[in-house]
Amino acid sequence: MEEKPCVASLTVKNSHVLPPDTNSHGTLFGGKLMAHIDDVAAIAARRHARKPVVTASTDSVDFLAPVKEGDTICLEAFVTWTRNTSMEVFIKAVTEDLDTGERKVCTTAFVTMVALGEDNRPAVVPAVYPETEEEIFLHKEAPRRAELRKERRTNSKEMARTFGTRFPWNEKTRMDDK
Repeated sequence: MEEKPCVASLTVKNSHVLPPDTNSHGTLFGGKLMAHIDDVAAIAARRHARKPVVTASTDSVDFLAPVKEGDTICLEAFVTWTRNTSMEVFIKAVTEDLDTGERKVCTTAFVTMVALGEDNRPAVVPAVYPETEEEIFLHKEAPRRAELRKERRTNSKEMARTFGTRFPWNEKTRMDDK
């Protein structure tokens, strides 16, 4: 399987922020931005793997600047690193005030996508290689981020075991509420 440059998966999406996309503050719903992030990450990953993909993990999403009604939002995504069947995708979102031309990075995120074969099981993906200074920076730090994800996933599994599917979790709490 031939490795590919990061830029081969580059995906860019622009959207106009309209009233149904905003909250009571007149800014883009965080969940709407996260949906945009997942969408461009999936396109970039599929472009790299040339196979269907699913989201395995989304790292923290920090909202750095508000995206206001009437602004545009431009998301750029590309695969920064691969393992056997998974791909780390970097996403940068930039908001632009169309009246003034002012642009701000409103968020950055990393999403891990897994490629699927015809049997819907994880499938091997090509390696990726960086070319630009920014791509090299992201690629070099990727193994560290992967370790942090692995640790976070272990903690999430422990939380799931601890809390299970019952609600409320504690029968005593339930009795105290009566």
